[in-house]
Amino acid sequence: MVVLEYVFKDYYQNEVKLSFQEQPFSKTPKHVWIICKYKDKWLLTEHRSRGLEFPGGKVEKGETAEKAAVREVMEETGGVVNKLYYIAQYFVTGRNGTIIKNVYFAPIETLKEQPTYYETNGPVLLDDIPENIKEKKRFSFMMKDDVLSRCLRYVEKHY
Repeated sequence: MVVLEYVFKDYYQNEVKLSFQEQPFSKTPKHVWIICKYKDKWLLTEHRSRGLEFPGGKVEKGETAEKAAVREVMEETGGVVNKLYYIAQYFVTGRNGTIIKNVYFAPIETLKEQPTYYETNGPVLLDDIPENIKEKKRFSFMMKDDVLSRCLRYVEKHY
């Protein structure tokens, strides 16, 4: 039985179920999102259409969620992941179906310059994540709901 810790609406008013248990909704999620820190700064990427966000994406065929997380961080920021910590999993019920996503924390020790950052403009380092992020146009919708705030609290408490 899944014990939910939080249920809320996302930026687009879809229902989100967030749990800090070990993969309560799926053992094989199809999406990942990685909260990264590099030298005491938050490491984000600038998605070309959505704005600033932590790296993430889809799990490719034959790939584990952990491998996808490592790959996505490298592709979108040039960050080398040596340690990856599972934080939470969330389930979004949207108009076009459902999404299950694992959230990880990765302390990054090395940033490598990439010839391409795929659908992003590459790494962005921030001292702080703004408290009023919902009002900031330069940030992606993915940064504007309780998944981020609750996961950041978890990271700050445990790492």
